[in-house]
Amino acid sequence: MVESLTFRSPEGGTGRDGRAAGWEYGPMIIDCHGHYTTAPPAHQQFRDAQLARLDDPSRPAPVPARISDDEIRETIENNQLKLARERGTDLTIFSPRASSMGHHLGDQASATEWARRCNDLIHRVTGLFPDAFAGVCQLPQVAGEPVDDCVKELERSVTELGFVGANLNPDPSGGHWTSPPLTDEYWFPLYAKMSELGVPAMIHVSTSCNPAAHTLGAHYLNADTTAFMQLVSGDLFTRFGDLKFVIPHGGGAVPYHWGRYHGLVTREKYRPIADNVMRNVFFDTCVYHQPGIDLLTSVIDPDNILFASEMLGAVRGNNPDGDFSWDDTKRYVDASALSDADRSKVYELNTRRVYPRLDARLKAAGK
Repeated sequence: MVESLTFRSPEGGTGRDGRAAGWEYGPMIIDCHGHYTTAPPAHQQFRDAQLARLDDPSRPAPVPARISDDEIRETIENNQLKLARERGTDLTIFSPRASSMGHHLGDQASATEWARRCNDLIHRVTGLFPDAFAGVCQLPQVAGEPVDDCVKELERSVTELGFVGANLNPDPSGGHWTSPPLTDEYWFPLYAKMSELGVPAMIHVSTSCNPAAHTLGAHYLNADTTAFMQLVSGDLFTRFGDLKFVIPHGGGAVPYHWGRYHGLVTREKYRPIADNVMRNVFFDTCVYHQPGIDLLTSVIDPDNILFASEMLGAVRGNNPDGDFSWDDTKRYVDASALSDADRSKVYELNTRRVYPRLDARLKAAGK
C-alpha cells in the first residue's frame, strides 16, 4: 500500500499544499468511530412522532423531517468537523447516533423506516463533506425478528449510498439480552451479505431500557465484553473467514482481563484466541485516559487496534486534571509507547485494511 501524502503542522491540522515550512510528513489519521450526535432537532422530532403514533394509532402519520443543507453544514462545521480540524483528524467514519437507534422500540416497519431516515441523513453529510466523512449504516434490528430487513438496508446503504460498513447491535432488546449470541445461525444471513459486500461491522448497542444497566457506563461496555466472549467461545470465523468486527470503547473490559480470557480458553478447551478471533476482530481507541490507552496498546497487538475518538459522544467536556477534552484520544495515542510504524498502523493502515471500500475510495482519490 502506498502511504498517503499527508502533511501535518506541529500544532495539528493538515496543510493544503503540504510543503510549507514547519509541516511534516505523516500518515492519514482516520477516526473509525463517529456518530451524528448533533443532528438537527427535526430529525429526532420525526422519531418522537413516529413512536407516539405507535402508542396511539389515531395520531396522524409523522411528516418526514425537512432539514436543509445549511442546517447540516452548521451542525457539522461547528462541531465534529471543527474538532477534527483542531485535533488533526483527516477523515471520520460516521454513523447515526447510537443511543437513538432504539432497537427495543416499535415494530419492524417503524425500525426499518427509522433506519432509512437515519442513513439517508448520514448520506447527506458525506455528500456535503466527502473528504471528511465516510458513512456507516444503522440496521433496522428488532429483537426476535428475522434479520431480513437488516440485510436489505445494508445492501442499500453500501450499493446505493456508498457506505463502508455497518453498526451491529448484539442486544436489540436494550439491556435484557434476549437475542442469540453472535455465533448463532440467526445472524448468518447478515454475515453472508457483509462478506459478499466486503464490509465490516462495529459492534454497538443502543440505549439501555434496563434500569440496572446505565447506558453509557455499563451497557455499552458490557456489550463489548460480552460480544468478545461470545466470539471466543464459538467458531464463527471458520464459516465466515472474511468477516470483520470492530469492538469499540477499547474492547470494554477485554484488554484488562486478557489473561482471564486466555485462561478460560485453556480451561474450556476453546480454540486459541489468536487463531480463532484476532484475525477478524479489532478494537478501537475510545479510551479516555492515558493509562487506559497504554494498557490497550501494550496488551493488544498493534495490528488489531484502530484509531477512534467518538468525539461529542459519551464522554464530553474537559478533563479537570488538564486543559483538554476527554475525547481527544489522539493525544493519548501520540504519547503511547507505540513505535512510529505501529502508530501509522493504528492511525491509518489498519482501518484501510478493515474497511476495504474506504481504502478503494481513498486510492481512487490518490490518497
